[in-house]
Amino acid sequence: MTQWEGKTRGGVTGYKIFVFFIKYFGVSFAYFFLKIVAVYFLLSASKAYKAIYFYFHSIQKYSRTRSFFSAYRNFCLLGKVLVDKIALLSRKTNKFTYNFDGENYLRQLTRDNTGGILVNAHIGNWEIAGQLLERLETRINILMYDAEHEKIKQYLSNVLEQKNVRFIIIKDGISHLEQIRDALLNKEIIAMNGDRYMPGNRTITCNFMGRKADFPVSPFYMAGKYNVPVVYVFAMKETNTHYHFFATPPRKLENFGNLKGREETLQKVVHEYVAELEKMIKKYPLQWFNYYNFWKS
Repeated sequence: MTQWEGKTRGGVTGYKIFVFFIKYFGVSFAYFFLKIVAVYFLLSASKAYKAIYFYFHSIQKYSRTRSFFSAYRNFCLLGKVLVDKIALLSRKTNKFTYNFDGENYLRQLTRDNTGGILVNAHIGNWEIAGQLLERLETRINILMYDAEHEKIKQYLSNVLEQKNVRFIIIKDGISHLEQIRDALLNKEIIAMNGDRYMPGNRTITCNFMGRKADFPVSPFYMAGKYNVPVVYVFAMKETNTHYHFFATPPRKLENFGNLKGREETLQKVVHEYVAELEKMIKKYPLQWFNYYNFWKS
């Protein structure tokens, strides 16, 4: 399996272009421009195209023709997700509507003053749920594995309105571990993805969408180590202006004090997360945004 290399295609330039279009021409024009960008990706991003084509053809069992056009639609959706994120967080539109399934579970974290870890994936648009997270009245710490996002975060800090959100960039060394520890001890919320990992990270192999794939242990290990609950969260795009937010009940990791109990709990909770992720992917197949060989050979 070709592992994720810690980088996502695109960078600050792409953000600047879309911020410009949103600011001066609006979201609709930015959506139109995406159709051209998606064609460019089909022609130039061979690794990304091969990975997403494999997903549609071999995992979703689509025909070759349907897989090709689904790849194009997927690239368009990825761009729309980016545009939506910038437009919402920079207060350039208030046209988005939402359904919230499980908002009470997130409020439980703040009501009980436990803090916790929200585990998402590279599907849908987690950042668009910021409107909900603002209402939680606690700091949200977003972990980013991609080194390129350090520059993106610095750029967006000059574009976005002030929010009670902090980015924690995972780098070499232990500085990010100290920030995570401090946030959880302060009963804050950590938001991170559970579907990617860097080489050398510990993983658990799960049956996902009919094939074997590796998933990182770290989000769940941290929850057990600091005795905070985990919640699986997803924000899925349903129309150009409507999103559906899902959150599961908070789950505390039990028997984490001894090695045997810890291993059994980690196996169980990772498989539970993968089962929830699979439900979302089956319901929203076009919103899978991992562009590398995700499944084992």
